[in-house]
Formats: sequence, C-alpha cells, structure tokens
Amino acid sequence: MTIRKLIAGNWKMNGSLGMLHELDGIAKATFNHPELDVVICPSFTLIAPAIVRQPDMTFGAQDCHYDESGSHTGCVSAPMLREVGASYVIVGHSERRIEQNETNEEIRAKTTTAIANGLVTIVCIGESRAAHASGQALPIIGAQLDGCIPPDATSDNLVVAYEPIWAIGTGNTPPPESIAEMHASIRDRLCLLLGSEGKKVRILYGGSVTGKNAEELMAIPDVNGTLVGGASLTAEQFVPIIEAGGRLA
Repeated sequence: MTIRKLIAGNWKMNGSLGMLHELDGIAKATFNHPELDVVICPSFTLIAPAIVRQPDMTFGAQDCHYDESGSHTGCVSAPMLREVGASYVIVGHSERRIEQNETNEEIRAKTTTAIANGLVTIVCIGESRAAHASGQALPIIGAQLDGCIPPDATSDNLVVAYEPIWAIGTGNTPPPESIAEMHASIRDRLCLLLGSEGKKVRILYGGSVTGKNAEELMAIPDVNGTLVGGASLTAEQFVPIIEAGGRLA
C-alpha cells in the first residue's frame, strides 16, 4: 500500500510578519511536488497573514482546546482555527506535555474535538531519554497511543508523529533500525485500535530532521513523512526536505 507522504513544519514560538517571505520559496517547492502534502504550522498570530500571503498553501495550528468555546483565557478553539483558515492542528507535542503538563486524556479530548471540527489532527508521541535508555520506549509509546487516539479516528483525519524527546533539537537521531522498529510497533498498535484504517494512517518521524538526513529517514518503512521543527523556519532549510520527500514519493 502506497501512503502519500506528508511534510509538516512546526514553527513553534518563532516567526514574525517580517519573515513570512520565507513562505514564498516554500510554496514554490510545494507546488513543484504535487505528489506530496506540505503543511506549515505557525503561531496563532501568523496563521491568517500567512494564508493571505500564500492562499494556495496548507496551514495548521500548534494546539487547540478540547472545548469549542468557554471561559478558557488564553486558549484557542478548533472552530476558531477553522474559521481563520487552518486545516491541520498539532496536539500533544512533548513540549506541551512537559511544560503544560498535558495528559493523554486531555490530548485525546483535543483530538476528538479537532476531528469533529474538520481539522486533520497530528497527534505527537515520544519517549524521554531515560525511558529510551531503560528499554521502556515501546510500552510508553503504546500507552500514549492507547490514551490519545479516539476509536472513530480515520486515516483522513488523523496523523501520528513519533518524536523521541531526546532527539528534538539536539542534532541526534536514532539509528534507522531503531526508527523502523518503533514505526512498525506504532503501525501494529494503530491497526489494533482502528482496524483497517490503522494500515493507512500516516506516521511521521520528527526530531532533528534536516535536508541532509530527510531522505534516509523517509526511506525507512512506515515513515510516511516528517514533522520538522527549526529547519522549517526558512526556505533554505525546509525546501531540501520537501525535495527529499519528492524523490521518494
């Protein structure tokens, strides 16, 4: 089964109106590779102006609340994201799990609400360095999937992103055989949770992805694309990752 690759850029708490010109080069590469899906997830404040600058690109957000509205100061809802033009949302990133103490239960609630509002939801999972070193990565990832994935999710509205926490922003990535083992385990778990839909859900790898290693990473079985952090902020760094995906599509 051929699964269409997805290249997702997570700008995190970076960016400004003045750097939206970087989207021009990213858009050009995206349009040159229609065989791929490419999405940029900037900060909430940049989604609308980014869409104005590149209306034919796909944009997402980095989080949403599990309620559609209410007394939640400082939060953003899934309907708000849809209204502003976002079509994807990232939930459960390790930085939010750690800094905002997000639980699997909360992430599952966010995923359910996001999907109900028409957002393709990228659910992030990943283990700490200590868990990796102690050989507990596979059971921890399995528990995260069990806790975060709604039973009615489909391959049309769910993406899973595996990001080993110890690899994010460090320049280090696991060896290909370790990534292959983890992605195979994730695939098996998704099939248990979602049946035949689990065979089609895209599984992204994230954690120090660059133009130099992207092609090798995306050539690994069951790696259906990448979730890219810092290297997605500029066309110079992100375009080679898009091109690497294009060579494998």
